[in-house]
Amino acid sequence: MKVWLSQDAAAKALGSEAVAAAIVAEAARRGVALELVRTGSRGMVWLEPLAEVLVDGVRHAHGALTVSGVGALFDAPLGLGPTEELPWMKGQTRLTFARCGIVDPLSLADYRAHGGFEGLARARALGAEAVVAEVTESGLRGRGGAGFPTGIKWKTVAGAVSERKYIVCNADEGDSGTFADRMLMEGDPFTLIEGMAIAGLAVGARKGFVYIRSEYPDAIVVMQKAVVLAAPELDGFDVEVRVGAGAYVCGEETSLLNSLEGKRGVVRAKPPLPALQGFMGQPTVVNNVISLASVPVILAKGAAFYKDFGLGRSRGTIPLQIAGNVRFGGLYECAFGLTLGEIVEGISGGTLTGRPVKAVQVGGPLGAYFPRDLFDTLFGYEEFGAKEGLIGHAGLVVFDDSADMLKQARFAMEFCAVESCGKCTPCRIGAVRGVETIDRIAKGDAAAVPLLTDLCATMKSGSLCALGGFTPYPVLSALTHFPDDFVPMREAAE
Repeated sequence: MKVWLSQDAAAKALGSEAVAAAIVAEAARRGVALELVRTGSRGMVWLEPLAEVLVDGVRHAHGALTVSGVGALFDAPLGLGPTEELPWMKGQTRLTFARCGIVDPLSLADYRAHGGFEGLARARALGAEAVVAEVTESGLRGRGGAGFPTGIKWKTVAGAVSERKYIVCNADEGDSGTFADRMLMEGDPFTLIEGMAIAGLAVGARKGFVYIRSEYPDAIVVMQKAVVLAAPELDGFDVEVRVGAGAYVCGEETSLLNSLEGKRGVVRAKPPLPALQGFMGQPTVVNNVISLASVPVILAKGAAFYKDFGLGRSRGTIPLQIAGNVRFGGLYECAFGLTLGEIVEGISGGTLTGRPVKAVQVGGPLGAYFPRDLFDTLFGYEEFGAKEGLIGHAGLVVFDDSADMLKQARFAMEFCAVESCGKCTPCRIGAVRGVETIDRIAKGDAAAVPLLTDLCATMKSGSLCALGGFTPYPVLSALTHFPDDFVPMREAAE
């Protein structure tokens, strides 16, 4: 009997280790020969711990599995039905996450059996210049927030003259409601390593770093083991795992580079760009986990294949991370172009409480709050930008009609005040004054509203990094779209 059981951090938090022990014990009690494979998550977090049983060559899903329900694996192995036929899985276009939840994360044989290293092999055949051209033609953009074209960044580093160049993977995933980087590293680490090796080949780098936030202990362990196992496959490209100290601002590339060099995590002024003077002053590619993990499939299947998905300048697929007050929370990979309403009310199934959706924050704690009347917005970089929003890391947090958006706006400002590195005055001081100004509004001071608006404009224009520059997005969207939540202010004015 062959069983796959998720060991993703979310599954562990929901009891997967106890379930694993119970499966082994039950098989022994029944005298059943058992092969238990621990794998990553399929992304259906509401069904974790998720186990899959092989029946006639097809994997059947069982979840959310409990210790007391383990007997069902043996008595009724068909469970919820074939995993790939479940509505959540059937509607996806899994390219970057094609292996996640399917393979043993630390089995090179399993990785190869599911197409692993095909992209690297083709990259070696094409050569550096052609690889850069392929990534550029694919339309891949940074999946970490800014959406900068990956091929342009690689071309800049490739053209820089230097004896040393570096590939830095930004795995400091700190946005609330995001977990794609963690899931990928825990469930399919070799695809990230392969993507880094392809990047190194393309730009002439022989050394790479994976900078992981300290709050991801499972991902750290898996990645450390994976880089050792993968080393013989990389033709001398060396990958090293480094662990951050938990500063949110180190998700910004120049702060990350400072931290990587052993310095305080403080944002650097640009220019010079990291592509020209990055790690240790050398040309450096800094890409997000999902950006780099998307490269192997682009090289394996070709730029035209990848570019065929999406809309406008948003090409390929995007891993939606759905959280908050939803029935079906988890990771859902699809092509760009769905409407926000299709994602929230279709894929997510609406709110868990059954109450109407009031707002969706897209892009992490610094993203704008979108009301229902913006649910026709297509999921794409320019489409969200046109509505004063941002896709960011593609995290979506859903709120029902009981949410107080004034309190949410205050949270965004307070978050910035706590996490500011202190480099920029508008961020360091402006966020503190912003919290005070929102508190004045909450107490009924109508005169504080224009002050808050002006303060947000100053933060936008005067901050060097996204932390201060994007904090106004949730604040202004709360003021604009949810005026009824500022009733104390209105009553005072009357």
